[in-house]
Amino acid sequence: MYQPNKILKLLCPAVYNIPTAGHNVYLTFDDGPCAETTPIILDILRKHNVKATFFCVGDNILKHPELFAQIKAEGHQVGNHTMHHSKGFYTNTNDYINEIDECAALVGNNLFRPPHGLITPRQNSMLRNKGYKIIQWDVITYDWDSNHSPDKVFDVVKNYTRQGSIIVMHDSIKAAPRTLQILETIIIWLKAQGFILKTLT
Repeated sequence: MYQPNKILKLLCPAVYNIPTAGHNVYLTFDDGPCAETTPIILDILRKHNVKATFFCVGDNILKHPELFAQIKAEGHQVGNHTMHHSKGFYTNTNDYINEIDECAALVGNNLFRPPHGLITPRQNSMLRNKGYKIIQWDVITYDWDSNHSPDKVFDVVKNYTRQGSIIVMHDSIKAAPRTLQILETIIIWLKAQGFILKTLT
């Protein structure tokens, strides 16, 4: 439930973790920038001197260019999450690739995360051939799910994080009741375990 589907991993090669990274782990946030949540997340990260990777939706970058600029100015990495948070399984492949290319022009690099992790083998292959680095995860916190309490989100991180893990949280109104309450606790715990929080490159 909290780790990627084994069949998807086989059919769609991507970066799911970085086990050679020593004690590094990679905290990532999907779906922003978001006026209600991004500033608070950035405050928490700054307080603990932590850098993260934000996979941004192109439409949200256009709505909140000042927040997107702030994310980068504070030393965080940014990545591509399509223009409109489109799910690869349910989107025409040419339209999907065009959305990603459009968002890449805003983001300025080749890091890409499929919304919901949903991508077809053909889309995956085409994107890799175009030079995109597809980033999935090995720990997904379900912070957007109202059935998960903040403590349960924390338990997911504690139970599944390993050396080189890529952890997914969300920069969104939907996830805010859990993300904003538990993020600081997660960071403190990760550091206490000896993990070093890094950005993806």
